[in-house]
Amino acid sequence: MRTAEIERNTKETQISAILNLDGGAVEVSTGIGFFDHMLTAFAYHGGFGLKLKATGDLEVDTHHTAEDTGIVLGKAFNEALGDMKGIERYGTFSVPMDESLATACVDISNRPFLVFNADFKQEKCGDFESCVTEEFWRAFSDNAKITLHINVPYGENAHHQIEAIFKAVAHALKIALKQNSSGEVLSTKGVL
Repeated sequence: MRTAEIERNTKETQISAILNLDGGAVEVSTGIGFFDHMLTAFAYHGGFGLKLKATGDLEVDTHHTAEDTGIVLGKAFNEALGDMKGIERYGTFSVPMDESLATACVDISNRPFLVFNADFKQEKCGDFESCVTEEFWRAFSDNAKITLHINVPYGENAHHQIEAIFKAVAHALKIALKQNSSGEVLSTKGVL
């Protein structure tokens, strides 16, 4: 089983996550309702088992909680992937959500990089600041050690745009994590 358990405690946040890339129960609690909704959708659409609990300095704002959750979830992905043998490695998926469209392209490459193109017209979705969406995905891609491109070419409603992003990344990862027939690392170098 491709699983990992990660815990991170700082003066700003306390976060624990149990991740199973091959499925399982989903339980998310961050103290930020909209973020819980996004992480739950991410796990559900990716087919991941995820038990995640986060507490943070929400009296400041949601930035530290979102960013540190990205760090923990990214580290869990990296650990659960192990040697990255036998996976398809690449995945691309687009999700339309009403007037919005999001596309995610992923390379499970051991080379972290994020390209993020989205413009949110609303500053908040509930208590979640829209701008921390990029911070979450940067922390995730850096710690998962993946290349991730996220593009939202249009949309009017930040809720729809952000939800489409989380679902698109989930589906792109699901494609990239599929087992290939060779059982080897998909690289001419023989290693990622």
